[in-house]
Amino acid sequence: MPLITLFSAPKPFTDLHIAMIQRNAIRSWTLLPDVEVILLGKEEGLAEAARKLGVKHLPDVVRSESGTPLISSMFQLARENSNSELLCIINADMILMPDFVEAARRVKSQKSQFVLLSQRWDLDVAAPLDFSGDWSRGLRSMVNGQGQLHRPAGSDFFLFPKSCYQDIPNFIIGRAGWDNWMIYKARAEKWPVIDCTPSVMIVHQNHDYSHLPGAKPHYEHPDTNENIRLAGGQANVRYTILDSTHQLADGKLVRPKMISLRFTRRLELILRSVFFFLPEKMIENIARPKRWKKRFKKLFK
Repeated sequence: MPLITLFSAPKPFTDLHIAMIQRNAIRSWTLLPDVEVILLGKEEGLAEAARKLGVKHLPDVVRSESGTPLISSMFQLARENSNSELLCIINADMILMPDFVEAARRVKSQKSQFVLLSQRWDLDVAAPLDFSGDWSRGLRSMVNGQGQLHRPAGSDFFLFPKSCYQDIPNFIIGRAGWDNWMIYKARAEKWPVIDCTPSVMIVHQNHDYSHLPGAKPHYEHPDTNENIRLAGGQANVRYTILDSTHQLADGKLVRPKMISLRFTRRLELILRSVFFFLPEKMIENIARPKRWKKRFKKLFK
């Protein structure tokens, strides 16, 4: 029985670059120990890619009116079609290495409920990766030389025990807001939110947004407004890795260091709790005054 089930709803395999980076990512998953992979959806080229990569394909995911898979359906299908103790929803452009499984094992041995996440490393990838030999060592060298650590906003995977996230709103995948809600939900349920950035290198293969209407980033898409509504409002979609309660470092769970951005974020949460009775716009002006605007605009856009 595998330890982890990775599940994802890839984009169509019609764009040559998107197809290539998705195959790179999924191939890396299949090389991990104690992991099974489930791909969800009916996007063009997906069934063939799943077959060639030797992974499970479930086409019948429920979609939004715009034809995009719903995260609630993805979670349900993953639960019903896996036997693993841990589930992990992940974007199909993310390359994983063996340190990912080791981090999951470490956390599972210490906590019964949790959500594991991390910052990603952004990397330009223009060709299929060579997965022969000690491929992860070569990739690490490439990332250290050419990659860039992404800011602590936006999360590309969430790993958690099956007992967590039993009730998921009908969020639309590939749009902003739902990933922030995942952190908010864990904090509200008092589950440890564990940032494994110090222990794990997660690689995001850079791409454009040509797959979205108008080629605009997901946070400018109209479906994002629906995700924000389902999340319970703007305050619940401001949660990021800065709101983690723990970090995994050297195999141990420790409290995150109080950097300036994390201090500012905690102050915002305190102010929001004190002035909870005020309208959201007024709370916004109190909790995030103008002198913070520039910093937070970059962080939460």
